[in-house]
Amino acid sequence: MNPSTIESLAGAQFVLLTTFRRDGRAVGTPVWVAPLDGPDGPGLGVWTPGSSGKVKRVRRDGAVTLAPCDRRGTPLGEPVPGTARVLDAEGTRRVRTAVRRKYGLLGLAATAVTGRRAVGLAITLT
Repeated sequence: MNPSTIESLAGAQFVLLTTFRRDGRAVGTPVWVAPLDGPDGPGLGVWTPGSSGKVKRVRRDGAVTLAPCDRRGTPLGEPVPGTARVLDAEGTRRVRTAVRRKYGLLGLAATAVTGRRAVGLAITLT
């Protein structure tokens, strides 16, 4: 994957994370995203409630797309395919730190509110 694509998505205020239902229907959600280095190289991290539909869909099938968007989820660019996975406790801590670093006080408040019920998703672009 082109490093500039990762940098562009990591620099966006919001990205539209699209996951897929069993029947193939796409479900898009605007989320915060932060750059995340992982064992597979550079990627992206997302912080989300562990009981959310997107987490359930990622556990079943990690195929996703990402596109920069506004806060309402209106895409501002072309979607890019990727693979997401739910992280363990250590990976989730890394994502929480990355979100706090990028979003400052807002990120601190958001990660504090969701607390232990939240998980990190690691996304590798394909």
